[in-house]
Amino acid sequence: MIIDKSRGLWILLRETFRPLFILAIWDVVVVIGFQIYHQQWMEQPALPISLMGSALALFLGVRNNAAYARWWEGRTLWGAVVNNTRSFGRQAATLIAARPDLARAMAAYPYLLRMGLAGLADSPDAKRLLDPGLYRRVMARTNKANALLYEIGVEVARQIKQDGLDGVAHGFIDRILVDLANAQGGLERIRNTPLPVQYSVLPLMVTHLFCAVLPLSAVQTLGWITPLGSSLVGFLFQALDKSGRDLQTPFAPGIHALPMLSMARTIEIDLLEPIGQHPAPPEKPMRGVLL
Repeated sequence: MIIDKSRGLWILLRETFRPLFILAIWDVVVVIGFQIYHQQWMEQPALPISLMGSALALFLGVRNNAAYARWWEGRTLWGAVVNNTRSFGRQAATLIAARPDLARAMAAYPYLLRMGLAGLADSPDAKRLLDPGLYRRVMARTNKANALLYEIGVEVARQIKQDGLDGVAHGFIDRILVDLANAQGGLERIRNTPLPVQYSVLPLMVTHLFCAVLPLSAVQTLGWITPLGSSLVGFLFQALDKSGRDLQTPFAPGIHALPMLSMARTIEIDLLEPIGQHPAPPEKPMRGVLL
């Protein structure tokens, strides 16, 4: 996730440079063809492109709102993961204090959740935190994060029974595990349900078409400065389209994704420091980007 606004602007410019460069070349071709070679077919009326631009702006606005809603819901669900893992650490420390391995297992949970959401093949951080036997059992399952929650639940039930605690204590911890499973289910729903193809493909195609037709309707008014005006308008629509496409996949590895590694590291620190263990240091932004 980009957290430095000044660097974010340069990143956006860099990501839209290629289509804008092609658009600028096309603008120059149109200007030369119209001004020097008098190609009258390049003089197109402005009304159709104005209507097309208005419709495209509305379309991009609706798509970007839907994409941002997915991104924000993902962040909200990760907030529920952070809160519930902290609650588990507190309950585990007060009710079953003799099991620091349970805190380490819960600290590994967000790393496995991130691995599943981002489609990663492995998680060195989870391997570092889990016992080798538990790590092998979890990695043998299809849903690694859910498998770890199951193993934690089984160990909690066994320890509470061994200590002779009442069912109320078990209920407190089990409620936290249920809330974690619900948050994980919401995150997996976002990952497994992409935006409809109408929202993911059509805006890109129509944006490119609009940028290609734009100089044809502007050249008779702007003349030699058509490349400047067309490129500025084209940048606006290209940036809007690129922003929406980035936000609609909040877990895909990249600089626009949610900072899942940073949140997982925060959870590890919050769980391990109170029990006197040494977690990994917090994630630092690199070039304005927090992973």
